Amino acid sequence: MRLTLTALVLVAGQCLGAQAPLRFSIAESWTMPLVKVEDNQPVQGILYDLMRSLARQVGSPAEFHVIARLRLQAAMEHGDVDVRCYAAQSWLPGLSGDYIWSLPLITQRDYLVARPGDDASVDLAGLAPQPIGTVLGYTYDALQARFASGQLSRDDARGQDQVLHKLQAGRYRYAVANKLSLDWFNHLLPADQRLRPVAFVEEQGLGCYVRNDPAVPVQRILRTLLRMKMSGEIDDLVRRYTQAATP
Repeated sequence: MRLTLTALVLVAGQCLGAQAPLRFSIAESWTMPLVKVEDNQPVQGILYDLMRSLARQVGSPAEFHVIARLRLQAAMEHGDVDVRCYAAQSWLPGLSGDYIWSLPLITQRDYLVARPGDDASVDLAGLAPQPIGTVLGYTYDALQARFASGQLSRDDARGQDQVLHKLQAGRYRYAVANKLSLDWFNHLLPADQRLRPVAFVEEQGLGCYVRNDPAVPVQRILRTLLRMKMSGEIDDLVRRYTQAATP
């Protein structure tokens, strides 16, 4: 009997150990409060907490792959990752049916931002031709026509934090920043040095999409994300980091 019980324990342990990880993509361009990366692995942030909770509730270990923003979709297509979060369907208009989207989970609000002392409200349509600080590979639907016409030009940096540092250093007059990242950037600065929103650009509901592969528990992932959203868990995550960034 003792031998039989030992064998059962070993088999159970092997089954648990064989549980396939749920592989998430982490964009290099993300900064706090979305994600903080150390030694090429996320360690905290809204999306890190969301992904860990999702994997735990699905019953799989979480595995994170930090990837350049322009390579995120290729990683999905090659099967290197299973889930990409913080994305909008409008960013990927040609996406095939090999992926299934969640409902929108987090609202992103983008603003045109300026340095203190140059923070009078502006009309986007009336901006003179000039460079605007932007994140490499990021799509700004509300500004795309102006970039395409040459009214405005993109001055790309690899991450949102770098965009704001370049604005702070006077590399350009205006940059685009999402409200979460802007508040986080500002919260340790003295009040007279904080960057200021001068125009609303756009608002988008961002969600996750999952590789539609038999090896991936797609429906369990989507049901879990729905439950996390409807229960208020995701909103609570955002609120916790938002409150931490309140000056």
